[in-house]
Amino acid sequence: MVCRNCGTEIADKAIICYRCGTATTDPVRKPAAVRQRTSPLASLVALILLILLGLYLGTAGQSVLPPGRGYGLGIGLAIGAIIVFLIVRIVRRR
Repeated sequence: MVCRNCGTEIADKAIICYRCGTATTDPVRKPAAVRQRTSPLASLVALILLILLGLYLGTAGQSVLPPGRGYGLGIGLAIGAIIVFLIVRIVRRR
């Protein structure tokens, strides 16, 4: 058998050409089609909701708990990390 790409003589039962790597037959299965990504609207809405939640928890925590008590810093850091993650996702999609 002769390779249809480079013309090298290869074995009759060969699956690929040993010289150029071209397949000797057509593929049995076709690769799956890649879906186009949707607009980042859902990520943007989640980002806005998290910012509003952070603002609400910040003001609610100041009015209910005495100063220096509670989880204000931990909640702020967690929400900040999530916001940064969502911003990175939105930017990477473009």
